[in-house]
Amino acid sequence: MKVVFCGTPEFALPTLKRLAAEKFAIAAVITQPDRPKGRGLTLTPPPVKVAAQELGLRVEQPEELRGESGRKLLERFAPEAVVIVGYGQIIPADLLDLPKHGWINLHASLLPKYRGAAPVNWALMRGETVTGVTTMRIDAGLDTGPILLQREEAIREDDTAITLGQRLAELGAGLMVETLRGLAVGSLIPRPQEHSQATKAPLLKKQHGLIDWRLRAREIYNRVRGLLPWPGAFTTFRDKLCHIWWAQSVADSSLSARLEEPVLVSGTLVVEHHRLYVLCGEKTWLRLEELQLADRKRVAARDFINGLRLRTGERFTTPGT
Repeated sequence: MKVVFCGTPEFALPTLKRLAAEKFAIAAVITQPDRPKGRGLTLTPPPVKVAAQELGLRVEQPEELRGESGRKLLERFAPEAVVIVGYGQIIPADLLDLPKHGWINLHASLLPKYRGAAPVNWALMRGETVTGVTTMRIDAGLDTGPILLQREEAIREDDTAITLGQRLAELGAGLMVETLRGLAVGSLIPRPQEHSQATKAPLLKKQHGLIDWRLRAREIYNRVRGLLPWPGAFTTFRDKLCHIWWAQSVADSSLSARLEEPVLVSGTLVVEHHRLYVLCGEKTWLRLEELQLADRKRVAARDFINGLRLRTGERFTTPGT
C-alpha cells in the first residue's frame, strides 16, 4: 500500500519505523516545521523529521495543509491512505476523501473516551486502570470518526504519562500495520462511535499543574504522574514555586496524631524519620519523594528536608485556598 505519513512527536516514531520495516511504500512524511526550542531558541526539527531522514524518506514541512497548496501536495503523492499520528493540525475536510482508504489516525485511548490532544495524561489524572489505542478513519469532527481497530492496555500503579505513552506508542504501531493490511484486503468494517459515551482530553495548560491540597491524596498522586513531563504538579512553599515530581499515596492514620487539631490543615507537612508527608483532603496523606524548589535542583525528599531545615507544621499553599 502506498501511504503518506503525517506526524510530529516522539509518540509517532514507532509507527513510522514499523511501516518502513514492514515495507509499506511511504511516498512522503509530512511533519510540522522546525521550531525554536530551549533557552537559546535554537531552530529544532521535530522528532519525526529526524527519524524520516535517517530512514531516507522524503520530508515535507508545510505551515498548514489548508488551501490549494495542501491539496496539490497530497495529489502529487497520490497515497492510497494517509497515516496520521500526533500531527498537530486539523485536517481540512476537503482533503479527507482524497486517499482511497481515507486518513487513518492512531489515537492513544479507547475512543470515544478521552477525545482530544492529551488522552494519556487525562486517563492517568482521572485514575483509570485500563486504556488502550484506537485506529480510526478521520472525519470532520475532533476524534469522532468511525473506529477500525482497538487494543487495551493495563495502566500500572507506577505509570506516568511518559512510561504509559511509550507502551501505547509501541502497541499502536502494530495496530496500525494490522489496520492497513485489513483495509487492503477489505476485511475491516468501520463502526461508528457511541458519541454519548465520549469524554474529553483537552490540551494541557500550565494551570493544570497547580495542586489543590484539598483533594484526596490519591487524586493528587494521579495528577503528579499524569502531568509528567509537562507542566508537572506544583505548589507554593515559602513564597516560591515548588514542583512535586514524584510522590506516593500512603495509608497511615497515625500521621494525623503528629499535628495538633488547629494546624490539621490540607497542605501541612510532617517530617518523620527523614521522610516528608503532606496532609491532603479528607485527612489522607501523600509521601513526597522528589521535589524541586524554584532556582534549585530536583532532589530527593531527604535532601529537600535537610537543605531547607524543614520542620513539621510548615505548609504548602495554593493561591485562592
